[in-house]
Amino acid sequence: MHFTVEAQSFAKPYLTAGSIAVDATCGNGFDTLFLAEQVGRSGLVYGVDIQSRAIETVRAKLLEAGTLPQCRLVVGSHSQLNAMIEPEHVGGVSVVMFNLGYLPLGDKSIVTKPETTLAGLDQAFEMLLPGGFLSVLAYPGHPGGREESQCVADWIAKHTDELQSQRFQDPRNSNSPVLWALTKLAKGPIRLHASAE
Repeated sequence: MHFTVEAQSFAKPYLTAGSIAVDATCGNGFDTLFLAEQVGRSGLVYGVDIQSRAIETVRAKLLEAGTLPQCRLVVGSHSQLNAMIEPEHVGGVSVVMFNLGYLPLGDKSIVTKPETTLAGLDQAFEMLLPGGFLSVLAYPGHPGGREESQCVADWIAKHTDELQSQRFQDPRNSNSPVLWALTKLAKGPIRLHASAE
């Protein structure tokens, strides 16, 4: 399973022309580009990354693809999404995507951390419209990654009345990435679902 591709395939049905979306951890920009292609010129994608190098890489990728006009790129932590998203868009975001860990081919000492990720998840949840989609891709295999993955799992467990959840991981590899595909419920409880592939 290619987890990045899977996350995008889960997100796609929630996106239409004119949608608002957030890539909370841009990295090399694959999710940002995907979101920009889906929302079109009438939509808006917020792309956030703590590293300016990542944002410049993403900017170049979007410019080459012709999708930069529908994107707003911000250097900053995903723990401060509230400060980066226009107030009128809070509660109206269709999709938020998190790809945790470190920047591929970048400085591996700069990693997402449980406390910033939990703050980001809280804010992302508030931004989503009812029925909106949240994906979280975590990597237990790097230092601190297992603790961060567990924090995400604990956060989801606390929101079982507000989220429909699916979990995916290679059952043969405990260090495999973990993908959570989450839908914000309009109302009413639903049992937390878990599966492995």
